[in-house]
Amino acid sequence: MNKKVIFQDWDLLDYQQAWDRQEQVFAETVLAKTQNRNNNTDYPVNNHLIFVEHPHVYTLGKSGKPENLLLDEAGLVNKQASFYKINRGGDITYHGPGQIVAYPILDLDNFFTDIHLYLRTLEEAVILTLADYGIQSGRYEGYTGVWLDADNERARKICAMGVRCSRWVTMHGLAFNVNTDLSYFKNIVPCGIDDKDVTSMERELGFKPDIEEVKQKLKRYIGGLFEMEIFDNL
Repeated sequence: MNKKVIFQDWDLLDYQQAWDRQEQVFAETVLAKTQNRNNNTDYPVNNHLIFVEHPHVYTLGKSGKPENLLLDEAGLVNKQASFYKINRGGDITYHGPGQIVAYPILDLDNFFTDIHLYLRTLEEAVILTLADYGIQSGRYEGYTGVWLDADNERARKICAMGVRCSRWVTMHGLAFNVNTDLSYFKNIVPCGIDDKDVTSMERELGFKPDIEEVKQKLKRYIGGLFEMEIFDNL
């Protein structure tokens, strides 16, 4: 198994540009696997972990309902936001500055071929990161992502998830609200859930945590839980 992972932080990058880059890395990874199978070879297949922040954007997954976006074109322009229908699972979500978006492009044959375990492991990395700041979080039965007070009426989501997996290669990933402008969530029915709140670390802590510090903690926990050997692609 090749547990070496190339890490990149794309900083603030337009969603379409990031999606195109992601698709390219994903296609290269799938091609490497296909060539191994066709040629009966066993060359290592690269794994990638990408962090990025996006300008204001709404994305709608394959199972999403367009009516869960509550803005028309003029409203999107007014909010300086864009909108894309994309090929991940899940419904609609928002990405914006102050939110860590993590795109693991992994050959799960190098780790474990269990998509549910994959999702739970990513959730655990966020849960452990939040615990470092004294924020108690967990899972909400029947939903993906990371939640606070999932066992009562104050349930609120702090991290959304939506992934695609083909030939056991993953793309898309998670969106973790650190210093996110939560007002943008009022323009959608987040993840198709109309009766639950959305929160951020800033809202829960009462101050803006250092997002670079949060990134380092999240990166470390993802690496540890997946037993990755992470190399920074500078």
